[in-house]
Amino acid sequence: MSIDRAGLAAAVRRARERVRPEEVGLPAGPRGNRRVPGLRREELALLAGISVDYVVRLEQGRGPRPSAQVLGALARALRLDVAGRDELFHLAGGAPPAPGTIELHVRPSVLRLIDRFVDLPTMVVSAKGDVLAWNTMSSALLGDWSTIPAQRRNINVLRFLPDPARDGVRHPVGATDQERAATAAQAVSALRSTAARYPRDPGLAAMLADLIAGSAVFRQLWDSEPAGGWRSSRKTVEHPSLGPLTLDCDTLHVPDVDQSVVVYSAPPGTHEAESLALLRVLGTQELAAEKPPVSGSRQA
Repeated sequence: MSIDRAGLAAAVRRARERVRPEEVGLPAGPRGNRRVPGLRREELALLAGISVDYVVRLEQGRGPRPSAQVLGALARALRLDVAGRDELFHLAGGAPPAPGTIELHVRPSVLRLIDRFVDLPTMVVSAKGDVLAWNTMSSALLGDWSTIPAQRRNINVLRFLPDPARDGVRHPVGATDQERAATAAQAVSALRSTAARYPRDPGLAAMLADLIAGSAVFRQLWDSEPAGGWRSSRKTVEHPSLGPLTLDCDTLHVPDVDQSVVVYSAPPGTHEAESLALLRVLGTQELAAEKPPVSGSRQA
């Protein structure tokens, strides 16, 4: 199939103009300062993990044919439903993701759900650990997800192949060696189960190859851990301002797309609950040191 450059450019522009910044966790700013009704090109580029120049050329009907990865990232950033995502793929002369591959598109209804978790750190994770969407509290607790390149925005890559130069300041999960080891083992068990469900997914195969080649810890666990899945548990996050916070971490499964909504919380009246309440203000102030305050959810 050939690419319909004019149709693709128009579809991206229309979708960009429909999305309000606050819907994707970006500051709306004073009404009079925005000359576009929806997202700016710079904002779309940030959310999709591509360059502003790429967005400009795409909307002008120029440049190379977008890859499936770029089209998927654009669809998520623009909050398109499945039909809208598929339209982008067809206009670009490609086929939408095939059955049997890991779903990386987050439904608008799930995004609306995490928008409601204004007091709790929440994120949407794919079957192989890609962080697909998150709210402000998640970035305040764990570190700003938008600063991490999209190709590395995966909890398994960040755990086993850390790169501070590219990942920015991450707030580590696990206060003791025992807790970190247990979480790592559970992550590998979940990946083994995912590999059995998606034997033909190219992105999963490539990630597993990188993890096996680059991490001795992952190799050892991959050789020894049985298949399993994520379970609700308590995890300690080493926050740089609030210190160690031991929180309930619940994983809510979205079965038809095999994605997980991960929510951190604490019982009322505890030190951790008070810290989360403080974090809602503190995290916004910390992010404001580099960018304006944000609210709502982001995805990329």
